[in-house]
Amino acid sequence: MELFRWETSPWGQQGILGISWDLLWLFLAVALLFVAGHALYAWRRPARGKTQAAGSTRREKASPERVVRHPLPARLFHWTMAASMLALVATAFLPVTGVKFAWVVPHWIAGLVLLASVLFHVVHALVWQDVRSIWFDRRDLELARLSLRRLVGRPGEAPAKPGKYPVANKAFHLMVTVAGLVVIATGLLMTRRVETPLWPRDPYFLEGAAKAAVYVLHGLAAVAFVGLIVGHVYFAIRPENLWITRSMIRGWITRSEYLGHHDPARWPVPAGETAARRRSAGRQRSRSEEV
Repeated sequence: MELFRWETSPWGQQGILGISWDLLWLFLAVALLFVAGHALYAWRRPARGKTQAAGSTRREKASPERVVRHPLPARLFHWTMAASMLALVATAFLPVTGVKFAWVVPHWIAGLVLLASVLFHVVHALVWQDVRSIWFDRRDLELARLSLRRLVGRPGEAPAKPGKYPVANKAFHLMVTVAGLVVIATGLLMTRRVETPLWPRDPYFLEGAAKAAVYVLHGLAAVAFVGLIVGHVYFAIRPENLWITRSMIRGWITRSEYLGHHDPARWPVPAGETAARRRSAGRQRSRSEEV
């Protein structure tokens, strides 16, 4: 298996052109093996009792029937990013598999859509959302430790309920963040070498070691996204996770899902927001009935 693709300059010098496409098949194979292994583990593990939504504390009793998990801007970002990533992966790797088409223009356009969606998400998260809810804290590390003990069959106390985002979601978000920043930064540099409306083409931009580093990092981030997409789709369609997937479509989860899977102390739902949403929903129903 090769790690790099090589090119020869007009002066007979060899340089790294990018990663070997063997790595694409390696990352894809590892992702599929992981999915198969997890599916087998999930099938063989003992059935666990359904998580109970006790609703005993004041905060639990005051929780609404519908809890907003993903507001509309977050859902628009998610699906825009998903579409751009699928377009990027398709335009990057379909030609490798033998499907020939003019891929350069749709590839960099999809890259700009990805960049715009990420910038929108950063502003929305910093201004209107609790950005700390998606990042790891000390309690998450303890949850991860207890979860790993149970995963390998060692005795121990059951992990506590997480806040808005479980440890696995936070880990996936971190991996996507790193891969996304790398692929965007290197992709912007690479667009200097192709014809775009952004700036004149400069085929001599990036030479030698700088070019090799940019192209290798871009390729590694791209094949990493192949594995991440496979894993993300797999976990999204698993029966025990469908309630999360539905929330990315309709925006909310039920009260029982909220209390059964989340710790209200770590993810409190403002009572004022709840009342306002109920009044708004009531007004909308009244208008629809009048019509």
